[in-house]
Amino acid sequence: MDYLVIEGYKSAAEEFSRETGMESPVDFDSIESRMNIREALHRGDVSDAITRINDLNPEILDTNQALYFKLQQQKLIEYIREGNITEALQFAQEELAPRGEESPEFLSELERTMTLLAFQSSPLAPTAISELLSPAQRMKTAGEVNAAVLESLSQGKEAKLIGLLKVLSWGESMLSERAEFPKLNMSDGSFTYESK
Repeated sequence: MDYLVIEGYKSAAEEFSRETGMESPVDFDSIESRMNIREALHRGDVSDAITRINDLNPEILDTNQALYFKLQQQKLIEYIREGNITEALQFAQEELAPRGEESPEFLSELERTMTLLAFQSSPLAPTAISELLSPAQRMKTAGEVNAAVLESLSQGKEAKLIGLLKVLSWGESMLSERAEFPKLNMSDGSFTYESK
């Protein structure tokens, strides 16, 4: 249930809850709200995402300046992606530059984002710069927003199942240094013996 809720599988979480009689730790509507925010960010509509975040809980962006900056940075990236250079420069000057003066971390990220203007669709752009235009950047921002919304709902940011798998993997690697034991093959669920 924890995994389904955190990852946003609303219908699967509802069905799981119905079949097991287990109560969801959050309201199912909040799952849908988080997924709508994620979808807005994935399609590059940062303004819609900010509106939806504020509709869900206006305190999230008021109390998390780093997250608000990340959203504004993403909005600047979207202006650059669309080729709206005039709007990008105006937005950076009015919205992001004052925040950059407040924090060296914000200033560094603003400078990195503004470097996109110099390397617009150039194959010579450094990876750290060109990755800002990749879909992974939108997904990263959406993940940070999802974590902040979950935190505001007093939920964990990462599914417990993922943490358990990390501990299992660590335990197996530690054990493999000391003894022969059956190791779980994650691809098919079978066990194989590992020797040291």
